[in-house]
Amino acid sequence: MLLFDKVSKKYDGDITALDNINFSVEQGEFFFLVGPSGAGKTTLMRLLIREEVPTSGSIFFKDIDVPNIPNKLLPTYRQRLGVVFQDIKLLSSKTLEENINFALDILGKEDKEIKETTDYLLETVGLQDRKNLFPHQLSGGEQQRGAIARALANNPELFIADEPTGNLDPDNAFQVLDILKKINKGGTTVMIISHDRGIVNEMKTRVVRMEKGKVISDNHGDYDTIKTPKKTEDDKKKDEEKKNQKFKGLSKDINDILEKAKISDMEMVLNLTDTDLGNLNFSHEQKDDLEKYVKNYLNKEKHD
Repeated sequence: MLLFDKVSKKYDGDITALDNINFSVEQGEFFFLVGPSGAGKTTLMRLLIREEVPTSGSIFFKDIDVPNIPNKLLPTYRQRLGVVFQDIKLLSSKTLEENINFALDILGKEDKEIKETTDYLLETVGLQDRKNLFPHQLSGGEQQRGAIARALANNPELFIADEPTGNLDPDNAFQVLDILKKINKGGTTVMIISHDRGIVNEMKTRVVRMEKGKVISDNHGDYDTIKTPKKTEDDKKKDEEKKNQKFKGLSKDINDILEKAKISDMEMVLNLTDTDLGNLNFSHEQKDDLEKYVKNYLNKEKHD
């Protein structure tokens, strides 16, 4: 359903928010995206809803190439998503019922359908008796549940919640969790960005962990366990090529010496001393060839 393929995002000042992100999501999954502040979670969400575009890489939602969606088609794309932001964003001038009505009215629904859907959504989140209250009259947990109801108005295929339990006490947090589980059982794919260790561990579901703009773990059922993500076929191919790669431009006899000494990358070559070369039985001619090779490499790096 969702694919991040080699996605990177850089900002001015050479700030890397996302670095070569690779992971996929199946239809109907329920998963958490976790990690410390600054890990890149919110940036990833902004790319997914096309508030921003990646510096490189591809993002696919089913058959949609998200970064390349024409601006005129963005509203149609976003109607397939349900998003609850960390700061909730219920309209303060409208009652809870009016907030949901408004979302449905934007979708062009008829009055009868708007009423029926609003009643159903309020029942789903357990707020039928609070529908005539304004956001400031609702508790934090009620506001969050109301925001979830409004985000469900367009019957989204993918529901995204950014820290939905971040400011809630445990009882309210688990009420929100139960609603999200109910949404998922109805067939909606659910993605939750969270710091809430208790909620994550309670769900015992997929946990994708980010740090410093990278996905460092993709495990099942635990906030703290680090399980290295499975490598893609492309990654495996590159590893194999690197493993088998000789130092191009050097003679076979020099490559054979380096291979025997288990010298497999340029950093190791650059750290070789004259004593090392002597111990490896390099001839004078081989030393000269290796020195020229190193100089050419350093010159190329400098110009790059």
